[in-house]
Amino acid sequence: MLATSTPDLIFPSTACLVQAELDAGGAAAFDVQAVCSGFVYGLAVADSMIRTGVYRRALVIGAEIFSRILDWNDRTTCVLFGDGAGAVVLEAADEPGILAARLHADGAQSRILCTPGVSRRAAVHGDPFLRMDGQAVFKLAVNVLDSSAREVLADARVDLEGGRLGWSRTRRTCASSAPTARKLGMPEAR
Repeated sequence: MLATSTPDLIFPSTACLVQAELDAGGAAAFDVQAVCSGFVYGLAVADSMIRTGVYRRALVIGAEIFSRILDWNDRTTCVLFGDGAGAVVLEAADEPGILAARLHADGAQSRILCTPGVSRRAAVHGDPFLRMDGQAVFKLAVNVLDSSAREVLADARVDLEGGRLGWSRTRRTCASSAPTARKLGMPEAR
C-alpha cells in the first residue's frame, strides 16, 4: 500500500510500480490518496487487514514528490513542503502493535490546502500548484490533532495524566505539534 498525493502516473498505481520493482507479483498493491494523513490511513487499513486475517504482513509506504506541484515563488508553501519517503512492514503478532486508530476528514475544508488545477485531455487546466491558507490550516490542524489524539488515546486506554507520554521538539517537528502537545498537557521530552 502506497500513500501519495503525487503519483508517478495516473495509473497504474505507484504501488503497482513498486510491486514490480520488488518482484512481488500477485501481492495486493494500491495507492491511498489522503494527502497529509495518507500514511496514517495506510497504517490503519493495513492494521485492519492484518487483524481480520486477510493478510499476515503488509508493506506501507509513504512517498511524495511535492517539488512537482510547488510554486517556487510562493514562500508560504515552498519552504514547508518537500520530497521524501518512508516505509514500514506490519506483521501479525500475538499482541497488537497499533493500539487504536481513528480516521477523519472534512471535505468542507478542501479550499484551505489544495492543488486546484484539474487534469483534462492530457493537460492540467487551472492552477497546477499547491495552494494553502496557512493560518486556516494551522488553526484546523491544532484543533483536529487535539481531538483526534484524545479519541485515539481513549480507544487505546492510555491515560494522558499518567505522565508516560511526551513529545520531542526537533528541527523537523510540524509547526502544529508543539501547540497540540501543550493543549493535551504533554510535557516536552528531555
